[in-house]
Amino acid sequence: MTKQWQPLTDYQWAAISPFFNLQRKRQHDLRQILDVILWLLRTGCQWRNLPQEWPNWQAVYYYFEQWSHNGTFERINLALNQLDRKRVDKEAFPSVLCIDSQSIKLNPMIGEHRGTDANKRVNGRKRQLVVDTQGRLWVVAVHPANQADGPAAVSLISNLLWRAGERLEKVYGDQSYNGVFAKALADWSIDFEKASRPESAQGFIPVAKRWVVERSIAWTNYFRRIAKDYEYTLLSSVSWLYLANIQLMLQRSQPN
Repeated sequence: MTKQWQPLTDYQWAAISPFFNLQRKRQHDLRQILDVILWLLRTGCQWRNLPQEWPNWQAVYYYFEQWSHNGTFERINLALNQLDRKRVDKEAFPSVLCIDSQSIKLNPMIGEHRGTDANKRVNGRKRQLVVDTQGRLWVVAVHPANQADGPAAVSLISNLLWRAGERLEKVYGDQSYNGVFAKALADWSIDFEKASRPESAQGFIPVAKRWVVERSIAWTNYFRRIAKDYEYTLLSSVSWLYLANIQLMLQRSQPN
């Protein structure tokens, strides 16, 4: 993980440029637009406070909205995950995934899709993150924090099947998913295994399968834009999370 924002290298841009229509004549360079978006992700700057030497914030926001709605960020994320798995001699699609949630505070000025997680005492939203055994983000959803983990995660199953393919055999999660979510997975012949510390254990006990997704959640702290939820729409919140994983995968893929 680099400590500061850096513009895309030629190698990194070559890896993701096929996902953009570069044949059209445009007023703005798409590579620069994406650089600005990733800068926003790292620094947490407001749209309207973009430095003047960069394109107008409305132009950058236009492309961010377009790529969010047409699934460009999701497709890039999926492709980079597959490339990174192949880089370490793994199959392109995972057979095991891990799921966990993170309750995050929401900007006080935003009232949409807000709720209170009574257990964690967080007034805001909840993120459902599904990662593979090395922490790559495959599926993510955002919803009000007062919704229970298991029932809210059921809506992710179709995305899991689409992104992980036929190789998916098992999903690890904590007790909160060992209900309707586990039953819904069973309908697709996917096993659910509860990953939690032994009931007799006292104090902090790291659990291997949960530690992976907890580490992925911790990685979000490197990106100020997602350290707290500042988005009016859930789609924007999801897009920033995919972008964070995209940034991580691009850094890994960069040759030494």
